[in-house]
This record gives sequence, structure tokens and C-alpha cells, in this order.
Amino acid sequence: MGRRGKKKGRPVSGWVILDKPVGMGSTEAVSKIKWLFQAEKAGHAGTLDPLASGMLPIALGEATKTVPYVMDGAKVYRFTVAWGEERSTDDLEGPVTETSDKRPTEAEIRALLPKYTGVIMQTPPQFSAIKIAGERAYDLAREGEKVEIPAREIEIGRLDIVETTPEGHTVFEIECGKGTYVRSLARDMGRDLGCYGHIAALRRVEVDPFTEEDFVTLPDMEAAAPSAEDRNAGVALDFHALDDFLIDTGAALDCLPQVALSDDAATKVRLGNPVIIRGRDAPVEAEEACVTARGKLVAIGAIEAGMFKPRRVFSV
Repeated sequence: MGRRGKKKGRPVSGWVILDKPVGMGSTEAVSKIKWLFQAEKAGHAGTLDPLASGMLPIALGEATKTVPYVMDGAKVYRFTVAWGEERSTDDLEGPVTETSDKRPTEAEIRALLPKYTGVIMQTPPQFSAIKIAGERAYDLAREGEKVEIPAREIEIGRLDIVETTPEGHTVFEIECGKGTYVRSLARDMGRDLGCYGHIAALRRVEVDPFTEEDFVTLPDMEAAAPSAEDRNAGVALDFHALDDFLIDTGAALDCLPQVALSDDAATKVRLGNPVIIRGRDAPVEAEEACVTARGKLVAIGAIEAGMFKPRRVFSV
């Protein structure tokens, strides 16, 4: 049996909250960040279309274990709807499929917003990553096949009008849960208003627990990273300035109860053993919680009858 090859890259862990530019795909962005940090492992918490800009949380190393918690977090988008045209992709990328001379008034739009607030049913776009009989909907759509995508339940916490542009487009801000398609929202509102509509601009500004204050840009990281010449020269590389952009892995778990452990208890947990939770405010029961030691994430697990039982352990 052959030996496993040595892992390539640094064992660096944490979150990069990238302000993704328009034109870059999510997979391309992850590859770029992974290369800049020379990380062993990287992944993102929620795809952002190439035509969209804004927050793409990228996990490095041990932080990839916390990706599901960020994906489940609430998102805030700022988006612009252009009225008068519906497009095949529900955004600027696809050809026009329907047109109308009608333009909605702000009063008409405001009257419609309650219909799109709360728990609603939404049909994803034809050009989406939804799987239909094992195939991605966008692959079928590119082949010219029109498929029936079942509506599904989503939750929209708020939907506000920000402004009306000189071109007559409407800028909205939405706070929504996992699985919401903003492109579908523009399509459906346009149909309800009898004028059609599509997304002209889309920017994600928050993914709970991260906010705009956490944004970093590619140019800033490229300026702080070791140069390509140094990497190719094989000299010792200094990543200190680049690593300053990282947010601690545990930041993704603000949604969970958190309990501090002693060093001895943390050692037991890292070996996969349960420990008694101590402290006046420590929960007695919790389906899911995380434990820390010296401010660093140790494990995620359950608390049963005052005993923490680790399910996923993090390296120091």
C-alpha cells in the first residue's frame, strides 16, 4: 500500500470575509485566497454569482468545519430591479424574454412588499444550481430545456425600498434566510406589478455573524501577501501581514452556547472524551454547543445532564 503524499500548504485556519468583485466566480475566489495564504484547505459559505458583488465568507483550514453554521445564518442583500423587462436568467446575463411599457409607482411597489415578507413559497430561477433528476437546473436551461422547479419555503425577515434611481429602477434591501433567490424575487414582483422585472445589480452586505466591518479586498491581501517571485524562488515566506486579515474560526459559532474549559478538561475533550461542565451559568442541556480554552475553539458537541460530549474536535 502506497504512502499518502504530504499535504501541500500551511496549516492556517480562520475566516476571510472577502468583498468579492463583480465578474469573479465563487470557486475562482476561493482558489485565489487559498493560493495567497498557501492554505492546505479552503471553502466558501454560500455561492455568490459572478454578476454579484460583496460578502463571500471563505473558510481556511479548521474553519471549514464551521461552514454549515455560516451558511445557515441570515443574509442581507442590496439589489436593484430594472422594470419593463424579464430575462431568461432573471438578471442582466440572459436575453430579454418579456417586455412592458408599464412602470410601477413607488406606492404600488410598497403595497406589494408585505406579500414578500415572512415565510413564503418561492420558485427558484431556471438558471440555478437546483438539482432536477440528478442534473443542475442551469445545465438543463443552457440546453434549452424548460423544467418544472417546485416552489419551496423561504423566510424573508424584511424587505425595504432604499431609493429610486434616475433611470426609474428600484433599489431594495432584504434580510433573508438560507435558500432565498433574489433573482426570483425580482421576477415575481415584476409579474405581480404587471410590468416585468430583473436584477440589474446585486450586492451581499452581510452573512450572519459577519458584517461590512469585516470586509477585506483582494488588492489589500495581494499587497500583504508574499510575492510570486518569492514563492517561486523558494525562500522563506513571511505571512504575518496577510494572516492579520483572518477572523478566528470560533467567530462562526456565535449562534451556539459557549462554555470555557480548564486546560485539563480541554485536553480530555481533544482526545474525544466527555467532560463535566462547570460554572454557575453553564447550560445543563443543549443539543449543540461549543467549548473553548484560553479563548480558542476546542470542540462542538452536545451537553446532556451537565456533561459535554464532543462531536467535532478542532486542532490547536
